[in-house]
Amino acid sequence: MKFTCNKTELSDAIISVSKAVPVKSTIQALEGIKVKVSLNEVELTGYNLEMGIRTTISATADSDYEFVASTRLFTEFTKKMDGDNITVELDENNVIRLSCNTTECSFSALSADEYPELPVVDSQKSFHVQQSVLKSMIDMSIYAVSQNESKPIFTGELFDIDNGKFNLVAIDGFRLAIRTEDTGTNEKYYFVVPKKALQEVSAIIRDDADDKECTISVNDRHIVFEINNFFIFSRLLEGAFHNYKLSIPIDYKTEVFINKKDLAGCLERCSLIINEKNKSPIRCEVSGGVMKINCKTSLGRVNDAIPADIQGESVTIGFNNKLVLDALKAAEGDKIRIRFSGPMKVIEILPPMGENYIALVMPIQLRG
Repeated sequence: MKFTCNKTELSDAIISVSKAVPVKSTIQALEGIKVKVSLNEVELTGYNLEMGIRTTISATADSDYEFVASTRLFTEFTKKMDGDNITVELDENNVIRLSCNTTECSFSALSADEYPELPVVDSQKSFHVQQSVLKSMIDMSIYAVSQNESKPIFTGELFDIDNGKFNLVAIDGFRLAIRTEDTGTNEKYYFVVPKKALQEVSAIIRDDADDKECTISVNDRHIVFEINNFFIFSRLLEGAFHNYKLSIPIDYKTEVFINKKDLAGCLERCSLIINEKNKSPIRCEVSGGVMKINCKTSLGRVNDAIPADIQGESVTIGFNNKLVLDALKAAEGDKIRIRFSGPMKVIEILPPMGENYIALVMPIQLRG
């Protein structure tokens, strides 16, 4: 039993599906990649019972069969073969032989009998999102996902779709990120997807995918993202998500328009003197057309003044350097808008126009 295919296509597919393969599992077969062969294609699957990735590539085969291959050996042998085409053969002793030009490698396979099936999600309850839009939404909000496993619901992002609006929301208790887009669906959806699955979705979407769509199918327990020839399966997170709309300020006292690169550069300089042993809030003073940034630790000191278009009251506020810097790096464009409601009220970071991106950061009380 053997098949022949393009070596690069096979190698790329193996690398992609291996992102869902666990290092250790109580089911030994899950530690490998499932390979299902038919006459015209080869299907590859990685699955860890929480997330799965499946894809197919074109191939020429002599029969239908399936097996499980060692993730490490299958990945490395295929990647290091020289030549355009590769032949993969499975013999009667369950040994896999890879051959490419004059090179041949072999290693043992596992039976696919114990490999669990991926969840089935009804495609009738689904909606479509442009791939480039979905990637932008994920990349601009995922930094705010919580890493605290004690509240599992916040280790993912909320998909809140209603009245033609799609809000993707992340929160960790100190900050909140919301990325909003119009959507063509009139259906209502409300579910939370784990961070790991969304990272893989973003990684699989190519930069040239502007005119392509992602189909998202969901039920009460699982979600499937169909992107080109890839299917990313994930279990949904359970629990009550924070009512994020109540956290968005309804008014403000100060609005600042400032160059994003200038402010980010200043905060990166502050990062050089802040670490776990030397923590200090950023002191920010906004008045008279200037945003003054001050930071002092035992390692050093940073004083800076950045020109800004300031509307409203003067304000002095403290904040965590990393939290604001993450929000700036996620924002698109050259300028940003920052709103302040007072020295101990949440900081709001937005694009210069509109509110398709909102980042909220909790302030820190300054001494003196």
